[in-house]
Amino acid sequence: MTVFKGYMKILKKNIGLVIIYLVIFFSVAMALQAAASKEHLEDFEKARVDIAVADNDQSTLSHALTDYLKTIHNVSEISSDPSVMQEELFYRNAEYIVQIPKDFYKTCIVQDNPISVTKIPGSYTSFYVDQQINAWLNNVRTYIASGFSQKEAAKAALEQPSSRVSMYQDTETTSETPAYTYYFRYVPYLFLAVLCYSMGYILLAFQKEDIQKRMQASSVSIRRQNLEGLLAMFTIGVGLWLIAVTGAIVMYQKDLLASGVLTYYLLNTFVMMMVSLSLSYLLGLFVKNSNMLNGLSNIVSLGMCFLSGVFVPMSVMDKKVLKIAQFLPVYWYEDINETLARYHSVSGNIATDIWKSLGIEVMFALAFVAVILALSKYKRQK
Repeated sequence: MTVFKGYMKILKKNIGLVIIYLVIFFSVAMALQAAASKEHLEDFEKARVDIAVADNDQSTLSHALTDYLKTIHNVSEISSDPSVMQEELFYRNAEYIVQIPKDFYKTCIVQDNPISVTKIPGSYTSFYVDQQINAWLNNVRTYIASGFSQKEAAKAALEQPSSRVSMYQDTETTSETPAYTYYFRYVPYLFLAVLCYSMGYILLAFQKEDIQKRMQASSVSIRRQNLEGLLAMFTIGVGLWLIAVTGAIVMYQKDLLASGVLTYYLLNTFVMMMVSLSLSYLLGLFVKNSNMLNGLSNIVSLGMCFLSGVFVPMSVMDKKVLKIAQFLPVYWYEDINETLARYHSVSGNIATDIWKSLGIEVMFALAFVAVILALSKYKRQK
């Protein structure tokens, strides 16, 4: 097992680099998971906006509008001094400021003039509050036109029934993205980065002219040497895969183990590991020195991951970029990962689509192996 031991010795010599990448991976995965999970909706509920009200009228209707906003938002009352309002927005004490004018009834109800508001630029919640205030004003106008007094109209508008929304849940789909989805999203970067460096340094050592001559003069057959090399590669790949899977199980425990799609996650990561292993070996055949290895490994691992939805979710990526990414194996891994994030269990057409994507990943791995064999044969003949 001379070749096998040689692979392992070189890996051991560079184990520090592998550990660094593992630490970076687990740190980044947890940090990005925490940030990304906040962006997803867990339950359907109205958002409470921080609103400041400057009431210059102090009438029954102006108080009624303030009371209405308090039922659905976080409301504070401030003076109409421009410097005070600027400070409220600058320090983010309020996202939205309502300035109720003097003679509110005549100005906004009778003459139908809009209420003056100040909002944080680009805030989507401002449109939400605009609609609510306009709806309240329209209700008051309707009640007054029907013969209600200002006090009666204000009370009736405040008692308007609110709509109740019930979220539909079924046994297959999920409205909440599982936390481990974010972990598995970044696994391709771990595989590509670690394996490209590991296999690159191993092949750099074995491609030295004196090592090649010693191997050719060895009593161990070429076939045995190749088999030992393949066994060493597979051992390294499986070891890395087990570390990634064990990390996921330790971090997510019952949530992951009880998942109805755990098998697909394991299979998808294993196939991705095989793709990364074959690609890293292929790149290693072109590497001439450590500087070239560093540059090539970074370009391949980071470039492929950025284009394929590892660091940026596919849902926010440009469609043209995603079409280009379909020519990369990581895209199909992420496509499966995105699908699994939406389902508690997989069957029918969904399962068929997943198996198709897995098949494409396998085809990429086989294509890399075919190129490796062709290049290796060419180098031997040369």
